Amino acid sequence: MDTTLAINYAAPQGNLEQYIQSVNLIPSLTAEEEQELAKKFLLQEDLLAARKLVMAHLKSVVHVARGYNGYGLAQGDLIQEGNIGLMKAVKRFDPAQGVRLISFAVHWIRAEMHEFILKNWKIVKVATTKAQRKMFFNLRKSKKHLGWFSNAEVTAVAKDLNVSPEIVRQMEGRMNQQDSSFDPAPDAGEDEFVSPSSYLQDNHADPAEVIEKSDWSTHNLSKLEDAMATLDARSQDILQKRWIAEKKATLQDLANHYNISAERIRQLENNAIKKLKNVMVA
Repeated sequence: MDTTLAINYAAPQGNLEQYIQSVNLIPSLTAEEEQELAKKFLLQEDLLAARKLVMAHLKSVVHVARGYNGYGLAQGDLIQEGNIGLMKAVKRFDPAQGVRLISFAVHWIRAEMHEFILKNWKIVKVATTKAQRKMFFNLRKSKKHLGWFSNAEVTAVAKDLNVSPEIVRQMEGRMNQQDSSFDPAPDAGEDEFVSPSSYLQDNHADPAEVIEKSDWSTHNLSKLEDAMATLDARSQDILQKRWIAEKKATLQDLANHYNISAERIRQLENNAIKKLKNVMVA
């Protein structure tokens, strides 16, 4: 039996160095062997062929993962995500394109690692759009030190990435923000900063109160609709245009419409409101 099949390629388990040593012992494939295995998987859905393709390129995932050591994340996790990207690449690889698998797979490997880094580097995502993700990794690559960029460095990076200096400063600010603990440490002194847990509590989030308010609002709206139905058409129109319409009408607007005085419109409006109140409290 092929000894490489004994290695778990889905994720590094146990000792990471032992895993790396194991995958480095797996022999690489020649171009001809790679083509043959890829065709078997593509045309015959041969899972054993796909497994051999994955196994032969695990060392490449380890190599790519080492390029992301500066993000403070476990290398084993990065390798695991990269292995997922490798398997996705094998599934989509077309041997007829005439390129080696690793040339095609490196995009998928890095994409999975990038997604993992952006989700786990900070509690709050620093990049959400495609442009922000590109900026995040390019900015990390461009940094020559751990401190803030100087104005000259900001200008140089902005020119290199073809963006405005302000965008570079915004992303750098996101990258340099520190996560704060929601709850203070048990032994924190009184001089410690006030933790978010002490001022972010929502006292109006009691489910019972929320439901009660919602039911009460629905009840009042239903009663208002019933009360409006008791008014004559002109009174309804006056209230609709004076209180409900997005663009409110003036007394004079309605006076001109009904060919009566503005004072008469005011009287009709007041009388209609009184009728509504009497019906709703009944």
